[in-house]
Amino acid sequence: MTEATLTKNEPIRTADGTLLKVSLRRALRRDKIKSLLLVTPLFLFIGVTFLLPIGDMLWRGVEDPIVSEYLPKTVEQLERWDIESEELPPESVYAALVEDIKIGAEDRVITRVGKRLNYELPGMSSLFRKSQRRIPTIDEGPYKDAVIKVDKRWGQIQTWQLIKSFSPTLTASYFWAAMDLQVAPDGSIGLQDEKKRIYIKLFVRTLYLSGLITLMTLILGYPVAYLLATLPLRTSNMLLMLVLLPFWTSLLVRTTSWIALLQREGVLNDLLVSLNIIDTDNRLAMIHNATGTIIAMTHILLPFMILPLYSVMKTIPPSYMRAAISMGAHPIEAFVKVYAPNTIPGIGAGGILVFILAIGYYITPALVGGTSGTFISNFIAYHVSVSLNWGLAAALGLILLGLVLVLYLLYDKIVGIDNMKLGWHDEV
Repeated sequence: MTEATLTKNEPIRTADGTLLKVSLRRALRRDKIKSLLLVTPLFLFIGVTFLLPIGDMLWRGVEDPIVSEYLPKTVEQLERWDIESEELPPESVYAALVEDIKIGAEDRVITRVGKRLNYELPGMSSLFRKSQRRIPTIDEGPYKDAVIKVDKRWGQIQTWQLIKSFSPTLTASYFWAAMDLQVAPDGSIGLQDEKKRIYIKLFVRTLYLSGLITLMTLILGYPVAYLLATLPLRTSNMLLMLVLLPFWTSLLVRTTSWIALLQREGVLNDLLVSLNIIDTDNRLAMIHNATGTIIAMTHILLPFMILPLYSVMKTIPPSYMRAAISMGAHPIEAFVKVYAPNTIPGIGAGGILVFILAIGYYITPALVGGTSGTFISNFIAYHVSVSLNWGLAAALGLILLGLVLVLYLLYDKIVGIDNMKLGWHDEV
């Protein structure tokens, strides 16, 4: 066998004698580890600031351990009682209730059960407050008669049905409430009273006003972006500074400025009266309603529409319009058929950015929206900070997140997320 044949059949090695394949695998592994280490801080940041809060919100939306935690013995005894029974629970359940309430009253936590159940059936909070004071004085049986003597509601079937219905540690009741549905004491689900059906209307209002605000920013922002893209660079940069100027002013200041402008005795109404457009007795109501929300939020979110449009328009060669006009097209026709279609990626980027920002806005609708211009986010904040019904707040937040994801998928299906650009384009 010749030396050439040996050389041909022998595996290729590196200078240190390591097989080339092994050396390449090691190098690729080192590169992957380095890349992973570089992106690890970003993954940790996203996990801590985004995934964990969403996970916690999801858990709070279904977590309901209060009844089972503070009435453990009662819940255990109720397992043997049929929720559809027309008879009250047996003596053993009342005995367990007395024991649980004695322990809970000593630790001053039993009223939390009443507060939780009061979301489902008004009056439960007062029942547990009263029971916390009186039931610990019961020393011996029969407990059933003694407990009913404390409050006759302990002798009502629906009280026990409610306790058993909310005994599990996981519940969907918050989501039912967020959709204007109610879990009855016997566990059945039905519509809330008409006066209490507010959340579906709020979701519809939030989507409608957010869409209208997005449309208004597009109508107002498109000409401005076109002007910025077609003017000489020095002039456009100066005007661009005016577009960015609101970012240097506090959101609260901008919102309160609109209150001063739009109120009945405000600047705008005074101007209209002085011009004899309206009289003093017929001043326009432009604040603390949906009109105020639309005006203020359109102004606040307008830069978020202008900037994506401008960055896309800047990449459109002026020769496109000149070529269309030179071939006989009217300037308006050339703009509609040639220029405008090239701006669709910017419209998509600005539209989805403004819409998602608008749908979660809180401060501006709270200050200028009144009763007809508030968003669902205002009620989420109310349940977090005032009513302390965090489960319902979490359910509302998750439904809102789900709506945003559905709209995003629809946008991707109709327009295509790949068509959304912020100014960059593929090199040919």
